[in-house]
Amino acid sequence: MTDALPDGHAPDGHAEQLRSEQDRVWIEAAIRLARENIPAGGGPFGALIVKDGEIVARGANRVTRDNDPTAHAEVQAIRQAGRALNDFNLSGAVLYSSCEPCPMCLAAALWSRLDRVVYAADRHDAAAAGFDDSEFYELLDTDRDTWTLPRVQVLRPSDAADPFELWNHTADRVEY
Repeated sequence: MTDALPDGHAPDGHAEQLRSEQDRVWIEAAIRLARENIPAGGGPFGALIVKDGEIVARGANRVTRDNDPTAHAEVQAIRQAGRALNDFNLSGAVLYSSCEPCPMCLAAALWSRLDRVVYAADRHDAAAAGFDDSEFYELLDTDRDTWTLPRVQVLRPSDAADPFELWNHTADRVEY
């Protein structure tokens, strides 16, 4: 059974709709995590990773509780899934999040090779609650030369690429 999202269309204008009633079950579990996290001192975000119909990881936002700006629910779940599956490649798994992943979390989902990201609330809902990431979305749409964050590359020609050379010559390395 395929259900459309409550507003009748899929996130970001894509044609994809929720694939099954199971998506709704997992989303409800992620929302429950978000609710339970608030009295525990965390932010109102929850995420889980499902593979082969089983939850392999859960994550709740710990940014303010732990004073860690990277401790978003999605990143926490991805870290836990990597440990649980003993693999950084999460192909075959789906991230369910109570809210649309921010740019950092979306990048983490891409790096982890997740098959899909399914979410409930969107970035506008988060902004209305005081979690406004619009400046980051806007920044990523601009030329890097206009960014206010200084980014300086220091070249050391003799050894700048040494770590990559070492990586390429290591026989037991893993492929990304």
